[in-house]
Amino acid sequence: MSINRRIFLKSSGMVTVGTMLLPPLFQSCSGPNVSLEMQAYLDHFEVTLPMLQKVIAAAMGKGGTYADLFFEHKISNNLGLQDGKVNRAYSNIDYGVGIRVLNGDQTGFAYSETVTMEAMLKAAQTAANIASGTPATGAVNIAETAPANYYAIQKTWEEVSVKDKIPFVQKLNDKVFSMDERIIKVNAFLNDETGYVMLFNSEGTLTYDYRPMVSFGLVTVMQKDGRIENSYVSRSFRQGFEFLNDDIINTLADEGIKQTALKFEATKPKAGEMPVVMGAGGSGILLHEAIGHTFEADFNRKGTSIFADKLGKKVAESFINIIDDGTLPSNRGSINVDDEGVASQKTYLVKDGILNSYIHDRISANYYKIPSTGNGRRESFRYVPIPRMRATYMEAGTATREDIISEVKYGIYVDNFSNGEVKIGAGDFTFFVNTGYLIENGKLTRPIKDINIIGNGPQALADITLAANDYKIDDGTWTCGKDGQSVPVTCGLPSVLVKKLTVGGTNA
Repeated sequence: MSINRRIFLKSSGMVTVGTMLLPPLFQSCSGPNVSLEMQAYLDHFEVTLPMLQKVIAAAMGKGGTYADLFFEHKISNNLGLQDGKVNRAYSNIDYGVGIRVLNGDQTGFAYSETVTMEAMLKAAQTAANIASGTPATGAVNIAETAPANYYAIQKTWEEVSVKDKIPFVQKLNDKVFSMDERIIKVNAFLNDETGYVMLFNSEGTLTYDYRPMVSFGLVTVMQKDGRIENSYVSRSFRQGFEFLNDDIINTLADEGIKQTALKFEATKPKAGEMPVVMGAGGSGILLHEAIGHTFEADFNRKGTSIFADKLGKKVAESFINIIDDGTLPSNRGSINVDDEGVASQKTYLVKDGILNSYIHDRISANYYKIPSTGNGRRESFRYVPIPRMRATYMEAGTATREDIISEVKYGIYVDNFSNGEVKIGAGDFTFFVNTGYLIENGKLTRPIKDINIIGNGPQALADITLAANDYKIDDGTWTCGKDGQSVPVTCGLPSVLVKKLTVGGTNA
């Protein structure tokens, strides 16, 4: 059961939300009632509304114009399989509060790993000293905001023991070995996470979020004629224990076998500039790295992004629509509210080829005098929120995949990536491609592997000449790093034709 969605009354007069017991609804000192769900989070972090008001007052005490409190409790569990058996398991619990104060361009921030009144006041005063101004007066009126729920679950990970999870990891290993005699090794993992978040700010907003996550994957290692190849496949969702079933085991096993076997046949294409067909799904890394980061508003506000002066201007063909979305059901990149308490939403970054919006947090939204897009995200309570992507994808076009491939006389088709990076100022990017195919005379021919694709984000976006009707999200374990912080994300794309990119292959 999702702690923020399902409530059951017990005969004792107590209420259970998920696995927590809490007292009946109460009247807060500030006037408004809070819901049973909100009270569950107050009790979970062992704080009261008067405590929150007092800490916010301390944070604002040196003249900050805005302050917020970000409470977080995260429980992580990890299982690993190697040499045929699940032989490692560990858990981690993280707990604390981050306190931020804003005053113009100044940001004061401090955090505490305990949420006692003394510790929170000390952190609040530290943050206040960094972002000081003319002290404001007046009490904060509390207004609870109940979030939407984009990842309702059936059974929480807190209700599941290690013994319940081990058979699924073992079954994945056994399935892979049974499918291909060339398999010599499997490394498998199952990671689950339960996160409780509560936010309160100087505007009186009080909200919460329950954030489940599961990641399941493996590395398959094959040997053939003295050669060894390997590949990595995974799936990650905001789901509960119901995620684990025979279907996901079969999917991971099939993909692991096929991707690894393909590498024995693969070669490297000739290096040089050529047309590239980006296959549906994982090729969304093109949007994330080459385009998405340059749309993040902090880079544009500071003038470091190449798109800083492009808002409202044509940046792509008219059939291109690019979206950053936090509302996809159960998606790894989705969030009910962002880490500033703003409701998640679907944002068109590019609409009909026009740059429609940047990716905003509170600071950048205030600068541009618009509402936040709900993209203020942080790795944990130890960090300040910054503009970050969630699920970034392009809507489907009207062509078919076969139509697009047939347009290419000589080039490559790619859809399996491992990583990428971009230089924000110039927009230059590099992706590492695990596998793909050579395109010759409009047809897929020889498999290729282990190549780099190099290009410029704005130019690549402008050079997309066709988009197919096969859009899909890649549900792998994508994690985005920025300014020393990592957050879960996803990406997606229909098959598209990029007129030219530089392929790093062989000169032979």
